[in-house]
Amino acid sequence: MGATVPLQVTVNGEAHASEVPARMLLVHYLRDELGLTGTHVGCDTSNCGACTCLVNGESAKTCTVLAVQCDGAEITTIEGMAGADGTLHALQEGFWAEHGLQCGYCTPGMIMAAADLLARRTGDGPITEDEVRHGLEGNLCRCTGYHNIVKAVQAAAEASRRVAA
Repeated sequence: MGATVPLQVTVNGEAHASEVPARMLLVHYLRDELGLTGTHVGCDTSNCGACTCLVNGESAKTCTVLAVQCDGAEITTIEGMAGADGTLHALQEGFWAEHGLQCGYCTPGMIMAAADLLARRTGDGPITEDEVRHGLEGNLCRCTGYHNIVKAVQAAAEASRRVAA
């Protein structure tokens, strides 16, 4: 089985201390050890982005990150996006309202990448289609053609702008 290594992480606001195989990928830790199956395994090569989560606030493709590399990190998965009362995050609402999903397999990764995009955005005014497309170019969708995904992110950004104003 190989050597194990101690791991301490905070996932969706909850502290976890574990002993994990040194070569365990973060996606497998999240899914298999913590039961957070919203993080999907797609390509195992970081091409599709289905496994995207936030690690210390930045999007990361968890299929190419060792769990032990995240020791001490703050990790947010799709399960951690909704409010404690179950209120959906603006991005989750946007994907629902704008029909930004079909099969839903890429959706968690898209939402997590979009959360990073919106958090890093420094521009004023509405987010443009080009900004969204560029910000999500590392995440693939085989169903939607991206049009409604872009609209969903723009709707979420606008909703967040209205709340901030």
